Amino acid sequence: MEKELQNFKIARFALNARYDDIGEASVEQLKRHLLDALGSLIHACNKPAIQKLLRQLQVMGEGGKCKVPLIENLPYDRAAQLYTALIRYPDFMDNFMGKEATCHPSDNIGPLLAVAQFGPISGKDFLAAMAVAYQIECRLVLEIPVMKEGIDHTLLLGYSMTAGIARLLNLTEERTAHALGITGTSISPMVSSRASYTYEWKGFASSLDALNCVNICFLAREGMTGPVAIFEGPKGFDDVFGMKLDYDWDSETFELLPRCVLKKYNVEVHAQATLEALDELRKQQQVNPEEIENLELTTFLTAYHIIGSGAYGNRQIVETKEQADHSLFYAAAVLLLDGEVYPEQYEPERIKNNDVQQLLKKVKVSTGFPLHQPLIVAGILDPYTVAYPDKMKTKVEISMKNGQTLTREQEDYHGFFTRPFTWNDTIEKFRRLSNNIISAEMQEQLIGIVRNLENLPEISTLINLLAAI
Repeated sequence: MEKELQNFKIARFALNARYDDIGEASVEQLKRHLLDALGSLIHACNKPAIQKLLRQLQVMGEGGKCKVPLIENLPYDRAAQLYTALIRYPDFMDNFMGKEATCHPSDNIGPLLAVAQFGPISGKDFLAAMAVAYQIECRLVLEIPVMKEGIDHTLLLGYSMTAGIARLLNLTEERTAHALGITGTSISPMVSSRASYTYEWKGFASSLDALNCVNICFLAREGMTGPVAIFEGPKGFDDVFGMKLDYDWDSETFELLPRCVLKKYNVEVHAQATLEALDELRKQQQVNPEEIENLELTTFLTAYHIIGSGAYGNRQIVETKEQADHSLFYAAAVLLLDGEVYPEQYEPERIKNNDVQQLLKKVKVSTGFPLHQPLIVAGILDPYTVAYPDKMKTKVEISMKNGQTLTREQEDYHGFFTRPFTWNDTIEKFRRLSNNIISAEMQEQLIGIVRNLENLPEISTLINLLAAI
């Protein structure tokens, strides 16, 4: 008997997974992640890069059935694009980390907010679609880590977005499988969008996924067919990347949701534990940045390559927000100077200030083993890399001008799955990101709606409030 194609198995899980199987703890986590994403969405509203997208949308033409923040109604696909860009641009959203790749599961929320307006969708329906999309993206990151081949993780995001959208549209299993095939052959982004020097597109790549996946699913709804053997067929994943997806989706659960994490600091996720260790050392020892001779940060290979001037390029040249939030050098320096890393630390005048530019030159980033190639060998011999992603081992050493050396080691951070954010933590972050943009009354309304989301008969209650921003 011929083996069933992965697309059909993914489709079956996406369409048949039950809300009751998510579990109470994971439902609460999903709601916290949603509120966290909405904080970023609101904070992004006035950012210059978002204004560029708004002007482009207005040129393309407003009008449609979707309510969105900031401008008039949009068609479903452009609404998905805008929602996703708003959530993604600050780069302060959630993460999932695999051994060889990572992703931002909350990238899936934007298209769900748009497509949920196509028909009556309850709070439980929305949370179930969100859980399905989160689980599928995280699973694919583990099974086929395309980032190591130079392909961006937004390729895998395309599959999870498509699955979540298909669930809300109530597509058939066959049409969902075809939609997944179209997605896989249409969205093939390169990871160079995150390499140095990093530009604005890093914060918008997932929004184009959202636009495309909504289009694809509505086409599939009309019966459009696509290459369903995208993983197994000629020139498919196995042929091109040597990555074989042979996962038992019929036995899939929501076990990866608890491994999703939130950010404490507004910087790339692999910097979080290092920054918390540095922050604690700064506060305990009352470190004066002007008296620092040099700062040595030891981390694991993934962090070194992405934000420590490894394979992704030089991270000590920092002139813009997009480069700064992917530079461990800048993040460490600005934390020592300002005592925090929030969006304010990425304003142009802050980045260009001489104090932070001089201090970041004193930062050195290395791993626990001096050789980084071959990757398999380095990964075995480096204790920091061996522990990742179950732990985020890091060591901070500050050498002062008076000869004193201050050291701290750490294995996680507040926001990691071993020390997750509570509701109070999430609400505090949400309020700070949305202060002076929406009223305190609207803040409380949004918090109340999200905390009670599973009891909402229609998600339109949330949509209408977001559209009022």
